Amino acid sequence: MTGSGNDFVFLDGRTTSTNDWPVERVVRVCARRSGVGADGLVILSPAGAGRVSMAFFNADGTRGAMCGNAALCATRLAARLGLVSGDEMVLESDAGAFATRCEGQGHRARLNLPDFAAPVLMPGIALDPGEGGAWFATVGVPHLVLPVDDVRAVDLGRRGAELRSHPAVGPDGANANFVSRPGGPSGEASSRWAMRTFERGVEGETLACGTGAVAVASTLAVLGQADPPVEIRTRSGLLLTVDLRIHLNQVTDVWLGGEGRLVYEGELGSDE
Repeated sequence: MTGSGNDFVFLDGRTTSTNDWPVERVVRVCARRSGVGADGLVILSPAGAGRVSMAFFNADGTRGAMCGNAALCATRLAARLGLVSGDEMVLESDAGAFATRCEGQGHRARLNLPDFAAPVLMPGIALDPGEGGAWFATVGVPHLVLPVDDVRAVDLGRRGAELRSHPAVGPDGANANFVSRPGGPSGEASSRWAMRTFERGVEGETLACGTGAVAVASTLAVLGQADPPVEIRTRSGLLLTVDLRIHLNQVTDVWLGGEGRLVYEGELGSDE
């Protein structure tokens, strides 16, 4: 499945479990040249009336607490597989339980994320030219957000890797998100922004990041640069929509909207 280019191998939890998926097996399946290829692997299972659970693994085999685009995909797939009745459900993850729902007959879904502390400016991070600050927020997983002059000009492989493991964000690191107007400084003055993400666990650029988009939108709202809802164009060219409210030092009423599209179904070989 793909969520705006952020792609995942999904497994039906009625036929497998997390015990069947040690690190090395996840890595093999997520490998792009010798496996199926994905940014992560998800085991989706029924969890009671109107509830499903999502066990998420990064491409390097580490367990992830939450992934926004995987959650959007999980919502569409749970409805398709009949794991829940109807289009609304509660999705359980390692980061908590979230209300989600399918939107229409296409591929769109919406995810209600819990309140989180408003982004804060991080001390101790030296900025590169064109960067307007480094902000930190935890949206299920930790994120750095850097407003820049033009995301197209960012050396993401170098700069993203530096920030992902920067001592200021702690030993577990953080995803590094860069945001600008779509066309750089002279780009359209609207609610639409462009972002790029260096994602931990993938250790490279992904084509979209759902929780990263929420971190970006909340940072722009704190800075007074965008009024929600905020449209964010991902690296894939597809849009994520973030609605939220800033109240005191909290971000509340958070909804992430985006794609959860089934690309193909298949059966893993016995020697994968």
